[in-house]
Amino acid sequence: MAKEAASSDQGVVIGEEINQHVRLLTLNRPKQLNCISSETVSLLAEFLEKWERDDNVRLIVIKGMGRAFSAGGDLRMFYNGGSGDSCLDVVYRMYWLCYHLHTYKKTRVALVHGIAMGGGAAISVPSEISVVTEKTIFAVPEASVGLHTDCSFSYILSRLPGHLGEFLALTGATLNGKEMIDVGLATHFVPSEKLPELEKRLLDSDTGDKDVIRTLVDDYSSNVRPDEESVLNKLETINKCFSASSVEEIIISLKAEAVLEGNEWMGHFLKGLKRASPTGLKITLRSIREGRQQTLPECLKKEFRLSMNILRSLISSDVFEGIRALSIDKDNAPKWNPKTLDEVTCENLDLVFQAFTDELELKLPYEAESCRWEEKYENTVYSLKQV
Repeated sequence: MAKEAASSDQGVVIGEEINQHVRLLTLNRPKQLNCISSETVSLLAEFLEKWERDDNVRLIVIKGMGRAFSAGGDLRMFYNGGSGDSCLDVVYRMYWLCYHLHTYKKTRVALVHGIAMGGGAAISVPSEISVVTEKTIFAVPEASVGLHTDCSFSYILSRLPGHLGEFLALTGATLNGKEMIDVGLATHFVPSEKLPELEKRLLDSDTGDKDVIRTLVDDYSSNVRPDEESVLNKLETINKCFSASSVEEIIISLKAEAVLEGNEWMGHFLKGLKRASPTGLKITLRSIREGRQQTLPECLKKEFRLSMNILRSLISSDVFEGIRALSIDKDNAPKWNPKTLDEVTCENLDLVFQAFTDELELKLPYEAESCRWEEKYENTVYSLKQV
């Protein structure tokens, strides 16, 4: 068994050649809950491209070191970058990588034990086989800190049952492993005590045949249903509220429903919406709604524009204030600007959604297989501008 590469035993991503046909990718920032850094994105892309091009490779297993699969993007990286294009490199590379994660040609099994949030979950959800446990926690909390639901989730969430996608994106609500199985964000539930043995069986295999691998994972998996108190058992109410046409109307609907007997659970989410960035909420709702009518490449290009315009503080600096309050000073008292939903105008929203000129758009190699791993950051006008 050989460790490949650009990563040492202490690298943020460890790539291992287990045998002739099997490779293991390990996200290796356990103290940071495997948050995604610029180096993480670059190494993931490097390994995945190399292994997809290698005819000997048939199966790739992906896992996280420690108690998290990945808690998402490294917020401090964005905060330290400040307004402007200092994080352009990693943002571009992450969206480019998301396309390849959704369209990868080799069989992948993601072992999602512990936290899987935002960009971290974007690594696991597109896998043909995604294994979760009783300790898995999924969430997309970006809107609450002034970001938006990113890394392909305007595509993924907009295709969940009813208006569950809007609910998850706007409230940052968590789902456990059972709930992820129920809505299709994972394929298999395996009790955590069985996970080491399953991993060993996968690494000892010599095939990438999806049916064979599914059967192998089936041997360790359990049939599960959401618990009685799960929000998924309240989907009728969620659909009623989160089908409203604006964030303001969603909140009005939630308030009306929350006073009814049996709806006490809604109070928590109402409080969360009131604490969240008004700008982040409005951008996120529009992005999810647009996502229903968009292809994966269209969603990724849109999300790239949103991310860059938000980091450039085009209409608000809420993302930096949100990160400050959550991760830097940890006072949990952000001062949003604009302060209210009413102050976030349609005209300003149009600005952050406006298409870039063609040369500045995210480039995705989806038109021909021959250029599948082209359109990298280094080959764009952005790279030239950074010189």
